[in-house]
Amino acid sequence: MTALSVLSVASEAMPLVKTGGLADVVGALPAALAEQGIRTTTLIPGYGPVLEKIGKARKLRDWDSLLGEPARLLSARLGDHPLLVLDAPAFYRRQGGPYADSAGRDWDDNWRRFAALARAAADLAGAGKRGFNLVHAHDWQAALTPAYLRFAPPQGARVVPSVVTIHNMAFQGFYDAAVFPRLGLPQAAWSVDGVESYGGVGFLKAGLQSADAITTVSPTYAWEIRSPQFGMGLEGLIQARSNRVHGILNGIDPADWNPASDPHLAATYSSRTLAARKANKRAVEAAFDLEPGDGPLFIVVSRLTWQKGMDVLCEVLDHLVGIGGRLALLGAGDKAIEQQLSAAAQRHPGRIGVRLAYDEGLSHLMQGGGDAILVPSRFEPCGLTQLYGLAYGCVPVVSRTGGLADTVIDANPAALSSGVATGIQMNAVDYPALAMAVSRASDLYYRPDQWRRLQHNGMKADFSWSASGAAYAELYRRLIKERQ
Repeated sequence: MTALSVLSVASEAMPLVKTGGLADVVGALPAALAEQGIRTTTLIPGYGPVLEKIGKARKLRDWDSLLGEPARLLSARLGDHPLLVLDAPAFYRRQGGPYADSAGRDWDDNWRRFAALARAAADLAGAGKRGFNLVHAHDWQAALTPAYLRFAPPQGARVVPSVVTIHNMAFQGFYDAAVFPRLGLPQAAWSVDGVESYGGVGFLKAGLQSADAITTVSPTYAWEIRSPQFGMGLEGLIQARSNRVHGILNGIDPADWNPASDPHLAATYSSRTLAARKANKRAVEAAFDLEPGDGPLFIVVSRLTWQKGMDVLCEVLDHLVGIGGRLALLGAGDKAIEQQLSAAAQRHPGRIGVRLAYDEGLSHLMQGGGDAILVPSRFEPCGLTQLYGLAYGCVPVVSRTGGLADTVIDANPAALSSGVATGIQMNAVDYPALAMAVSRASDLYYRPDQWRRLQHNGMKADFSWSASGAAYAELYRRLIKERQ
């Protein structure tokens, strides 16, 4: 097996910086690819917290002007794998998050901050004798990389093949046409076949147009984005390049998500010792000021947005409590949804507990102590929380879309009788569908034998990165062979 070297470019990576599932994927993929004989080097921005975590790092090169600002490239480690950090203080050393200030407002110059990341990636991708064989760009923040390689490759460098992964089509990086002259791209790039998108500059669109391959994070989502409902204005491009679109399901890292060894749990357990989950249930109840009880404890770990169906969840909470359920919710997002959830917790003290924040350790405990996790997303490219739920015996209740449809087997009569069901699916995201799904979960919970079978089936399913890593490796090798 020929050893390959891949440059993975992203705006976040666990455990250095995380706002969502993108970081989990970028952090876990190098180990999965290493099993396939592929060496992955990850490039991320040098946010202040990232620089603090990597400590002293070796400088590899400088840019006097990278999109108008000085920058340097630092070498560090991401676990057992090489890491490159783009240290550009004017772009990344700011108070606030990776994409927005402390008040939640997007940085006005995000187009320049992430164009700089993509330009740096393109400069590195095929440079020198020890350059990379392929570059893999994740989401809109890195998606200009293939466009730079196509329209403005580094002088004398090898032009290597590229892959763009869509983690969420809803986030496209769309900016006014006025930014185009400042990107350092030739005029030829300003076209429908280049970076132009509906009269402006589309970062994700540019990557999808220029990359040698497009991947999504589940097979169903790869088909869904060909339709106007899920394509978000880019369905025509996806249809035109359909022979270059591949759906590769995300995995989870069993080193981080394993109920038998998870340090965040009050009690570890396996599928053979499910009774030990009760200690975690008591711990979740205490953390959320819920009344202790043996009835179903539903959990939600999510961004509180329309996409995630959290507006519909708010409508269903009185029903959930009325049938004897309780809810522990962890997340933050839309202020109106946050207010509705807080009001529901005040209406039902001891039955609904809400934490408007994100806490990685608490999310693990919730998976280990909750009976069922609610994921009523309107669209979900892959979803990771339902995979964590399956691994932890926390039965997923999900909408039938994207990766949720690919990973959860509905507990319909046929699936129950054949012993293959792993959770509950619903066909719509509205009050009747979610209320019925919650009621179905509650009814099954009170049938202990069937409930344990759901838990066992989920826990024995293999959603590790092994199969996904092999699929990416096969795609990489095919693209490199095509380029040669």
